Amino acid sequence: MLDSLDTAVLELDDEDRICVMNGAAEQCFATGRDRARGHQLGSLSGIPEDLRMAISATRQDQLRRHLRECRLAGGLYDCKLQSLPGGHVLLELYDMQWEQQRQQLAQREVQTGMLDLLRRQLGHELRNPLGGIRGAAQMLAAELGDEELGTLARLIMREVDRIDELLQRFGQARLQASQADIHQVIDEAVQLLQAESGGSVAIRQDFDPSIPALPGDASALRQVVLNLVRNALQAGAQTIVLRTRIELGALLLQPGQTTQVRLDVEDDGAGVPEELRPLLFLPLVTGRRDGTGLGLALSQQIAAAHGGLLSFEARQHGSRFSLRLPLNRPIEE
Repeated sequence: MLDSLDTAVLELDDEDRICVMNGAAEQCFATGRDRARGHQLGSLSGIPEDLRMAISATRQDQLRRHLRECRLAGGLYDCKLQSLPGGHVLLELYDMQWEQQRQQLAQREVQTGMLDLLRRQLGHELRNPLGGIRGAAQMLAAELGDEELGTLARLIMREVDRIDELLQRFGQARLQASQADIHQVIDEAVQLLQAESGGSVAIRQDFDPSIPALPGDASALRQVVLNLVRNALQAGAQTIVLRTRIELGALLLQPGQTTQVRLDVEDDGAGVPEELRPLLFLPLVTGRRDGTGLGLALSQQIAAAHGGLLSFEARQHGSRFSLRLPLNRPIEE
């Protein structure tokens, strides 16, 4: 019965030795039960001090405890503790990956909505004066004919039409459905970055060569990767690591999907200020004086159009951005 649970269950005896461990707990602590049984919990790697203290306190006062966001070898977990007869302590650990990604997906919808609102507001504020400019230019073009000023008036009309088209497309990812080789996409983005930086940043690539082409717009995905590596460069990174992996049985971004491609972009730069992290993918949010605050917002929308998700994680030195894309889902054109 315990092995049928998704919840990790661990029972410790009165000397913190592991006496019961189910399959989910093996993943949680990154060790097999046969190897761990009979050994003290502290002999496992990655046991945080706050968990040790909570176990000791639960054994002493016999009160239930809830330890939030406990980082273990297998990830981030919510941990519930309760005392059992004979000084034993029972630990129940709930994987927070599901909740975290659910929140990220909800945030993505908010971000996409705000980008659409910004587009509509820009259209409302700019289209009326643009319409007046175009009308005046059209009258001048008709009156001046083929004269030089008439040519300039027609040029103004064309530019107004171009700006109006940009306003209509702003915040709406228009993608061309095809098959995208994620590694070729990364290589092209890296070549552009190296040309821009003059080779001042070291690029390390850690690719899974078994990843097949996935449904996607290679040009749009290249823009996402380029945005991420440019941000790392602008944060003062000396080294950027690009890593690709297949995730099997991970939290699914779309119903019916069982496989995801994950691209991690890690850097050792200055990182993202803590106050900006919850707002990072919102439009017009930037930590740079000369930044537009649109790169990450548009990158998130491109990811969403592919049925994917772009997420951020702070590191001790630098940042990690992760792009997850379903392997077999058609994109939204």
